[in-house]
Amino acid sequence: MENSTDGEPRSTADALQQAILKAVPDAKVEVVASGGGHFSLHVRSPAFRDRSTLERHRMVYTAIAPLMAGETAPVHAIDTLKTAVE
Repeated sequence: MENSTDGEPRSTADALQQAILKAVPDAKVEVVASGGGHFSLHVRSPAFRDRSTLERHRMVYTAIAPLMAGETAPVHAIDTLKTAVE
């Protein structure tokens, strides 16, 4: 995904990807927008090794929580979250 030249995300999908990469720098992140603030995520990382699915999902949700906070949050829902060991 492309980012603007000033380092700010061009879209909410970019912001999601950047937030996850900040928390899990070695991750491969796929973001699919479903419309209306709904997204699907697929995150693969070696950092997920020896972690349960719940722990993996918590890592991702903790990273994106600021994008889901408040009444004007750009992310309303994560419809699908898949995590895997890279």
